[in-house]
Amino acid sequence: MKVIIINGPNLNLLGKREPEIYGSLSFDDYYKSLQEKHPHIHLEYFQSNHEGELLDKIHEIGFSFDGIILNAGAYTHTSIALGDAIAAINTPVLEVHISNVHNRESFRHHSYLSAPSKGVIIGLGLKGYDLAIQFFKDSNHTK
Repeated sequence: MKVIIINGPNLNLLGKREPEIYGSLSFDDYYKSLQEKHPHIHLEYFQSNHEGELLDKIHEIGFSFDGIILNAGAYTHTSIALGDAIAAINTPVLEVHISNVHNRESFRHHSYLSAPSKGVIIGLGLKGYDLAIQFFKDSNHTK
């Protein structure tokens, strides 16, 4: 099984950025723990602060992976293009957010990604990524 985690803008700053919201663990360190916890999953990770690079990655793997875990950061609330990319591919996508976006600014309450995604995990911290992997691992989910 092949699953990729795709993180969007500012998520490269996890561990440094607003630790009261996002925690103090870097994503690289957390990713290593996910690889150790799920050794039978071919797990990849991609992060970019650029919308076009996120689109290119979704297009590249959207017909060959078993699952995409996508935290598009602020692009969640602004990018019709990312929503269209999710709708265009065969690989199921789980939208993940570390913080509870509904407890934050009102502009974060709308997602262009939720409708074309298989599901959404919000507000469970980094644990949301592990739950998303478990979702794909438990059975063969299709879009």
